[in-house]
Amino acid sequence: MLEVEDLCVHRGGLQVVWDASIKVDEGEIVVLIGANGAGKSTLLSTLVGLYKPSSGVIRFNGNEINGLAPYHIVDLGMSFVPEDRKLFSHMTVRENLMLGSYCSRAKPKMKESLEMVYEVFPVLKERKSQLAVTLSGGEQRMLAIARGLMSNPVLLILDEPSQGLSPKLTLEVFKAVEELRNRGLSVLLAEQNVYYALKTAERAYVMETGRITLHGEAEDLLKNDYVKEAFLGL
Repeated sequence: MLEVEDLCVHRGGLQVVWDASIKVDEGEIVVLIGANGAGKSTLLSTLVGLYKPSSGVIRFNGNEINGLAPYHIVDLGMSFVPEDRKLFSHMTVRENLMLGSYCSRAKPKMKESLEMVYEVFPVLKERKSQLAVTLSGGEQRMLAIARGLMSNPVLLILDEPSQGLSPKLTLEVFKAVEELRNRGLSVLLAEQNVYYALKTAERAYVMETGRITLHGEAEDLLKNDYVKEAFLGL
């Protein structure tokens, strides 16, 4: 579904991503792990058109999407949930969700998508008339993911979905990610909570100082001595 080959990205005159190659197949969860500042967010933001690659190729469902505007990429079926959520704080939960359905591919399925996100995140149905600013941190994270789902994507990209959450809420978020995969969605996520991420994903990439340094089956990387020492403190 997604193929990235030898991607390089510069920001402010400095190279942040070096020759990164990753892929996501249909119906799988793929995780990008690494420390803060490794270049994960820059890589994901480039995939969805927020930054322009210096070189390399990004293909989505066989089509090269380098240089496309973000709204075109959303219309192709790729949705991005950023690390800082970007909610409309003084709008209700339902209003935030409806704003996620304004692309052309999403409008015809707005009602169906709303029912789906309420099934995956039932707390949002209970809070649908509340302002987003009144939600807890975990509920705001769920709302951000749900709004991303309202664009009717086939690939959902999540940047640090568990950041700032308690262990209990982190587990709930990863259970929701698995539920989305079971519903046929492909998911690519960047995550610092390496244990939960590797337990959830089928495949994983390790990113360090802007480079992909390891990749393979998530289960194998969970047993890898370097990963255990560098990221799990074992």
